[in-house]
Amino acid sequence: MHGLIQAFSRTNRILNSVKTYGNIVCFRDLEEATNDAIKLFGDKNASGIVLLKSYDDYYYGYVDEKGLKQKGYEERIAELMQKYPLGQPIIGEQNKKDFIILFGNILRLRNILTAFDRFVGNEILSLIDFQDYTGTYHDVYEEIKPKAGDKDSIMDDVVFELELVKQVEVNIDYILMLVAKYHDDNCENKEILVAIDKAIKSSLQLRSKKELIENFIETINADTNVTDDWQRFVRERRETDIQSLIAEEKLKPEETKKFVANAFRDGVLKTTGTDVDRILPPVSRFGGGGSRDKKKQTVIEKLKVFFEKYFGLLSSEEHINQEESSGNM
Repeated sequence: MHGLIQAFSRTNRILNSVKTYGNIVCFRDLEEATNDAIKLFGDKNASGIVLLKSYDDYYYGYVDEKGLKQKGYEERIAELMQKYPLGQPIIGEQNKKDFIILFGNILRLRNILTAFDRFVGNEILSLIDFQDYTGTYHDVYEEIKPKAGDKDSIMDDVVFELELVKQVEVNIDYILMLVAKYHDDNCENKEILVAIDKAIKSSLQLRSKKELIENFIETINADTNVTDDWQRFVRERRETDIQSLIAEEKLKPEETKKFVANAFRDGVLKTTGTDVDRILPPVSRFGGGGSRDKKKQTVIEKLKVFFEKYFGLLSSEEHINQEESSGNM
């Protein structure tokens, strides 16, 4: 019994809050032994926690052990499309809360159903429509997420399934593929621009890069090589932005460029410790500690915006090489 549980555990390690289930293909009749092992190391109800229900249960719904009807994916999608049709705004705080709860349930069901081969082709929502709803989900999140000084809201108890959203996010390669298609169509197919906009809005990671992508699209002409020119465009804009930030906040140039290069290399902007202090300009001792703390916080916020805008667009080597070359100029 112990060996069986160990084998299954090692085969299906949970990765994170997204990868909570997996498939184990077994060519022996081990159902009874599996159930006995789960009861031995858990309790009589443990199998309902350890093992998934059937595909039909998640897709069409089921009645739980308490006799309550649990809606399936198909019914929840129908409710989503009926109550919250695409293209129409969601009005009212309660409606927004209901939408978040409904779409969160859909995300959880969709995450489980992707473990079943039968789900392919039965998603109901097209990729574009799913991106639209995901974009709305992000919009509502940005609108109602707690802000400093906010009073209590009925939205406080809403759980946003942001980790589930991240697993289906589009990336910059997908966007560039659409941009290349737009270029190949002589920059005349406006539907592609709509698709790009929807894809960006559906991604938490790409939203901070929206203006950058749109500005690049405006530069496209017949001679554009989308891949090469995009990299050049990002490098040039990145250098312009960091120079502007240094000038605006009177930061130490070499220390600042080294700081952001390390952030892109490590994949995280470190705002604790003394690293940020090293890039700050001297502050008059007569200004008091509060003045320096305020300055530091302002710089940190601007660095975060800069980091989110450019992170993931250049390799860490390119970031470092660019800092070295600009520092030698």
